[in-house]
Amino acid sequence: MHVSVFEYGVVGISAAGWAAACVELAPAFAQVPGLVSKVWLTGADGRYGGVYVWTDEAAFRDFLGSDLGAALAAHANIDGLTMRDWAVDEQPTSVTRGIPHVRIGHA
Repeated sequence: MHVSVFEYGVVGISAAGWAAACVELAPAFAQVPGLVSKVWLTGADGRYGGVYVWTDEAAFRDFLGSDLGAALAAHANIDGLTMRDWAVDEQPTSVTRGIPHVRIGHA
């Protein structure tokens, strides 16, 4: 498993407009090969982000090189995008239930 964490601000769009854009984009992210889950984040400070769980680092790298990854990096409303990626320490993570096995809304 591999995890990437993105953080960014938005410009030229209202919070409501950005929320609607995210809902519109979500199905495209749901189809990304190797993406186990994506958590969409909204900070109290007006910043946004995402936590992506990947099957492996190769899936993450493939996403970065994809059309969707390039569109994210070049999105006109995204400002100051930062990204960190992490390998998952799977043994202790499995003990603390760090990788979800049940999707929200699909009990």
